[in-house]
Amino acid sequence: VQLQASGGGLVQAGGSLRLSCVASGRTISSYAMGWFRQAPGKERERVATISKSGSTISYLDFVKGRFTISRDNAKNTVYLQMNSLKPEDTAVYYCSASAVRVGVSGPYDYWGQGTLVTVSS
Repeated sequence: VQLQASGGGLVQAGGSLRLSCVASGRTISSYAMGWFRQAPGKERERVATISKSGSTISYLDFVKGRFTISRDNAKNTVYLQMNSLKPEDTAVYYCSASAVRVGVSGPYDYWGQGTLVTVSS
């Protein structure tokens, strides 16, 4: 499966962005999906994940209540709605897919190219 992320940009603190990840090659209904991010000088971290059916969702504690992950299997697309953005959310955001049978634990083996989110204070 190939993944293409988009929707990043420059936004002021408190603002919102919506990231999209369009898959090709295979239907995303076969995969758990996730959004990860990597800030300069930091390790990549898992931001949000959603199971194949959408019944299991998990979030990084720092983004709980502000970010929402969703999926539209018919459009082969996963979204990350990001509200109340903070400068600490600045990072390159990557979408990823996992062929895990159930849940969201991974491993996440398929990666998109990343989209840059910059939050100014």
